[in-house]
This record gives sequence, structure tokens and C-alpha cells, in this order.
Amino acid sequence: MTPTEPVAGGAAAQTAVRPPLPVKMVIAGGFGVGKTTAVGSISEIEPLTTEAAITEVAAGVDDLSHTPRKTTTTVAMDFGCITIDPTLKLYLFGTPGQDRFGFMWDDIVEGAIGGLVIVDTRRLDDCYAAVDYFEHKQIPFAVAVNAFDGKVEHELDEVRWALDVSDRVPVVVFDARERGSVRDALLVVLELALARSEG
Repeated sequence: MTPTEPVAGGAAAQTAVRPPLPVKMVIAGGFGVGKTTAVGSISEIEPLTTEAAITEVAAGVDDLSHTPRKTTTTVAMDFGCITIDPTLKLYLFGTPGQDRFGFMWDDIVEGAIGGLVIVDTRRLDDCYAAVDYFEHKQIPFAVAVNAFDGKVEHELDEVRWALDVSDRVPVVVFDARERGSVRDALLVVLELALARSEG
């Protein structure tokens, strides 16, 4: 498919540029793993966020021990977009991380070609729900281990074993703060979804 096609008109042929194909992708994971940061790092528009202040009540429910500087949390979703090339534009939807907001997931994920499940290796328990969700819905996904402070606590094979994901699920390391790193992780999901659709 080419981004342009000739349009008849007068003596000279004109070229009409087709808009890029819109594709929906979800960024999921537990509380404080870097979903909002990842969307903000790569979005070519000002990302839409639904951040709310963490109250004393929420602090008593959500584990802040590994994210002591975190003062806000996503209560609905994050949204951003990135044009991959002239033919393809990714629309990114970030899910809320807390279990109490899980009722929104079905609406957020509907129509998505795939998902990126972000993992903090210091607290793998927090991402089981996201992994289970994508497996149950049979939506292609990759696991992205966020390199907090530039390092990860466990080898990728150990992460795969702990999450009990199949060899068909890519497990990669990325940095949610780095645009190029987020792009590379999203491209892994895109390639996985394309391969699934062609198979």
C-alpha cells in the first residue's frame, strides 16, 4: 500500500495524500510502573492524562514503597499518539493500574491490536492481573521491563518464568523515560500483532 495515489484532474495529474491508518494500542501494568511516563515520552501531541492527587486514603491502599516521590495516579486513562510512518499512526491508551479501576479495562482495550504490559521487577506481583487479562482476551502483547534507575532486578528469563508467559510473548527491557526506547517496545507489539493477523 502506498501513501499516495494519482487523482485525475486537468492536464497534470495531482497527488492526494492518504492519511495514515489509525491503529489502537494499549499500555497496561500495575500501579506506578511507568505507563503515564511512557505515553508522555513518545506522544507527538500533548498527552491527555487523568491524573489525580494521591490522598492519604489512597496512600494507605496503594504501595508507595518503591515510588516514594509519586504524588499522582491515573484514575481513568492516558492518551497519546505517534505517527510511525506515513502509512501508520498509533493511538496509545494507558490503563489505570489499581485493581479498583479495573472495570474500565474492557472499554479501554476494545478494538486494540495489542498491548504493552509494563513491569517493575521489584514488584512483579503487581503485573499479574495485566498479563492474565491479555492472555484471557487472547490479545497479542509484549512484556516491557522498565529499567528503573537504569537497571532491572532480574534477568529476562527469570521474569518470563515468574510471569509464566509463553515463548511467543516477547519480553524486553526498556526505559519509559526515553522516546526511542518506548518506540522500540511498541514496534515489538506491532510486529507481533501483524504476524498474528497474517498467520
